[in-house]
Amino acid sequence: MKIGIVGMNGIGMRHAECYSQDPLAQVLAICDVVKERADKAAEKYGVRAYYSLQEMLQHEPDLDIVDVTTGGIDNGSWHFEPAMQAIAAGKHVLIEKPLANDIREGRELVRFAAEKNVYLGCNLNHYFTAPAEKARQYMDSGDIGETVYCLHKMGFNGGEELYSPPKSPKDKNQPYFHMKAFLTHPFSVMRYFCGDITHIQTFSSQAGFRKSASDIMVSINSIHVKFASGAAGYLLSQRGDATYGLGGWWSMEVGGTKGTFCIENCVEKVSYWRAQKGVPVIGAHPQPEVTESGVTEFNTTFNNRLHAFLEDISNGVPREHIRASGRDALAVLEYTFAVIESYEQGGAVVRPHPLPAFHGDPLSMM
Repeated sequence: MKIGIVGMNGIGMRHAECYSQDPLAQVLAICDVVKERADKAAEKYGVRAYYSLQEMLQHEPDLDIVDVTTGGIDNGSWHFEPAMQAIAAGKHVLIEKPLANDIREGRELVRFAAEKNVYLGCNLNHYFTAPAEKARQYMDSGDIGETVYCLHKMGFNGGEELYSPPKSPKDKNQPYFHMKAFLTHPFSVMRYFCGDITHIQTFSSQAGFRKSASDIMVSINSIHVKFASGAAGYLLSQRGDATYGLGGWWSMEVGGTKGTFCIENCVEKVSYWRAQKGVPVIGAHPQPEVTESGVTEFNTTFNNRLHAFLEDISNGVPREHIRASGRDALAVLEYTFAVIESYEQGGAVVRPHPLPAFHGDPLSMM
């Protein structure tokens, strides 16, 4: 797959490094509006630099994929324009998360990609891991049974002594920065294992030291959800207001009628407890089956996720079946905006906007 990358800051360089190690990828071009940044990246990877996407599309007709790794307000406001340009040119597109910072733009990206019949993917990389693969096996083999609950904790360790106020326009004076920039990840993992979410209720806040610094970011998100299956779910996400304990910065437990699994620290390990016969003893629990991945480096998730996108396109997988699709990213963006709506309504229960039908359904996008 011949690839052009748009946006050569930290994430763009991460993607370029992943592609340079992937036998299915060939980076042909680099694009960034900051000339020095584009030139530096192009020199490192031995490709041509461009300073506008339109120019890159005109001069690189052989591109198969445009990888959009730009940032912007809420880490997503600069995704829409380049992605729409690339889709209009008939290129497959991968977008760094979140899909967009405006829900209307997210819906339009999915609609337009379906209209142009191109692949649209998003870097929902947190479940492209060995522990997630093992946990998926537990679910698919029936070892979890009927899903009863999902508990997810994901965020950033911190506290009062480690705090520094936002300084960048992308997060300064942006109350929903953490929600829009980050909730994509935990919601995508919850949905991957437990299916679509139908109801959302949030009680969000911030630590006192943020208020004292006139920081308006709503940084602590306590979110209760109901899945379409009827299972209950809870998500706690915070952006450095406290330090997490057990399970580290990222842990998720899914319990069912036949067993329960828990993933710790995203890439590191998964434990499984099988429901056992006999009279339960208060305080006792079965011994877990623990699978250590041998991996501690989170950045391996980028390699895994980008390779999956290349695999799906190379294998001609139907658009609705690709992993971490644009539609999947839109789902979690809808959940994020439902969280914002619930917060603004003082904790009201909100039903997320329905997703478009596969292949695109214009009526459902209105």
